[in-house]
Amino acid sequence: MSSFDPSVFALDPAAAAVPTPAELLRRSLAGGRLAHAYLFLGDDAEVLTEAALALASQMNCEAPPERAENGRPLRSCGRCSTCRRIAQRSHPDVVWIRPQNKMRQIDVDQAREVIHQLSMKATEAPHKVAVFVGADRLNTAAANAFLKTLEEPPAGSIILLLSTEPDRLLETILSRCQRLNFGTGARLKLAPGVTAWLRDFARQAARPGAGLLPRYQLLSTLLVALAALREELETSLAAASPLEKYPDASPEQKERWEDELKAAVESEYRLRRGEYLIGLQAWLRDVWLASLGQPGDLANFPDFAADTTTVGQRRPPQEAAENLEIWERTQRLLFSNVQEGLALEVGLLKLRL
Repeated sequence: MSSFDPSVFALDPAAAAVPTPAELLRRSLAGGRLAHAYLFLGDDAEVLTEAALALASQMNCEAPPERAENGRPLRSCGRCSTCRRIAQRSHPDVVWIRPQNKMRQIDVDQAREVIHQLSMKATEAPHKVAVFVGADRLNTAAANAFLKTLEEPPAGSIILLLSTEPDRLLETILSRCQRLNFGTGARLKLAPGVTAWLRDFARQAARPGAGLLPRYQLLSTLLVALAALREELETSLAAASPLEKYPDASPEQKERWEDELKAAVESEYRLRRGEYLIGLQAWLRDVWLASLGQPGDLANFPDFAADTTTVGQRRPPQEAAENLEIWERTQRLLFSNVQEGLALEVGLLKLRL
C-alpha cells in the first residue's frame, strides 16, 4: 500500500495561471469554499486515490506546516498521527467504500452503512470524509439510497466519488457533484448536438449587453433545445411501441402500453436532458477558470475558448465560482416536484454572466 505525498496540494507559483485540479481544491479549502461532494475522474485510479488521501489529510492534519492568513491549512504535514492513519486507511473519520460481492458492485447495504457513519459525530478529526473508490460501481439501489445524503451531507463532512468510468454513473449522482478531472487530457464527452448548443450559448453569453432580455434569450435557447429533444423522443419511442404494431389490442392493453410509453419517454428525456445540464455546468467551470486567468489545458471546450474567456474576464473568480453552486442547486431542484421551466428560469437568471 503506497503512502500519499502531501505535496500534491503544494502551490507551484510558476503554474498559478493554469491551476491544476489539486490546486483548485487547495484554493477552495483555504478559502472555505469546498463543495459538499466531488467527483474525481481520470484515467488512473491510483492518482484519484492519492488526491482523495491528500485532501482528507489536509482537511484534518494536526500540524499543518503552512496556513493561509485566515488560519486554514494550505498543506498537510504527512507525519502526524492523523496523516499517517489516513494514509494507512485506518482513520475512523475517513471512510473508504469499495465494490464488494461477486458482481463487484457497491450495494445498498454499503450505502446505508455510510449514511449511518456520516450521521455520527466525528470521533477525532474536525471533518468526516467518505471516499467511494470505483464510484461507477454503485448499483441503482445503492445510488438511490444515497442521493439525499449526497445532496445534503451532515455538517462537517464531505463526500468524494472516484471514477475512471464516469459515464456509468447515474445522472442523479453526477448532477450533485462538482467534477475535477485528474486525467491526462480526456475531456467531457457530449453528444454533438449538445456541444453545438453550448457553442451557441457561449457565443450569445459573450455578447455585450445588460438587463433581463439577454438572459431570457439564453433561457429560450435552452428551452427550445429541450422541447425539440422531448419531441424527438416522443416520436422515436412511439414508433417502437407496441401501440403502433397492434392497433387491435384491447383497451386495457393499450392503456398499459400508453403508460409504459409515457414512462419511457420521461426516463429517456431526463437522461438526455442531463447532458445539457452537465454540459452547461462544465462550461461554467471553464468560465471560472477563465476568470482566474487562463483556462489552458483544463478547459472542457477549447473550440470556443474565446467566447468563454470573454465571459470569464467580465466577472471576478468568486462570482464565477458562485455560478457553479447556483447551477448545482438548479439541477437538484429539477429532481424535486418543481416545474421544469420555472427552475431553469430562476437558475439562469441568477447566473452572473
